[in-house]
Amino acid sequence: MNTPISLAALLERFFTQRLMQQRQAIAHTISSYRDTFRQFLKFTEQRLHKPPSGLDFQEIDTPLIMAFLDHLEKQQGVSTRSRNLRLTALRSFFRFAAFEVPVYSAQIQRVLAIPNKRSTRTLIQFLTRAEVDALLAAPDQGTWSGRRDHAFILLAVQTGLRLSEMTGLQRPDLILGAGAHVRVMGKGRKERCTPLARSTLAVLKAWLCEPQRGDGHVLFPTPKVNVSACTGCSTC
Repeated sequence: MNTPISLAALLERFFTQRLMQQRQAIAHTISSYRDTFRQFLKFTEQRLHKPPSGLDFQEIDTPLIMAFLDHLEKQQGVSTRSRNLRLTALRSFFRFAAFEVPVYSAQIQRVLAIPNKRSTRTLIQFLTRAEVDALLAAPDQGTWSGRRDHAFILLAVQTGLRLSEMTGLQRPDLILGAGAHVRVMGKGRKERCTPLARSTLAVLKAWLCEPQRGDGHVLFPTPKVNVSACTGCSTC
């Protein structure tokens, strides 16, 4: 008979050793996996009537995970895509467990064999020129926040960066010399560079000469931070 393995200890090593140290996963991935296990452990506690600290690894089997996935769709109304994302996090944990507790290889193999659920991909719509112009005209450029929002929207429209990528941009990520471009570390820790049009470059240069806020590193800071005067940047 297999010796019971504490789920809590194994799960802790998964986050601290596997995700943070070995894979150096980005904060968004860690947050997503954390939310998955938070939901799963809450479901498991209700299903098995045991607190997360008292669970053994062998109790997390295929029927339990399938019941959790069905619960997400039928009781919480999550989309098929979200359901598959939760399954991806659980699979990642079980791949880690395959090396930590090989005595449970058969159980792990059955979990890894759970397939993604197919779904119809929704066609991604795009903004017309008139809609883009309306968005760019909306901010009041007579104010600091309006000029920030105008520059933010213009850069987002041209580059197509994700919202998390836009809000994470730092001033050094803008390269303003020959071959002007913006550099971003995106999903999967993939770095990419996107060229900037002359019109966008002109707006960004003007924005860089605005009074800096916070530590001066964030490209589009919130207004609730300290303000400092322009330090005489090369774009002025």
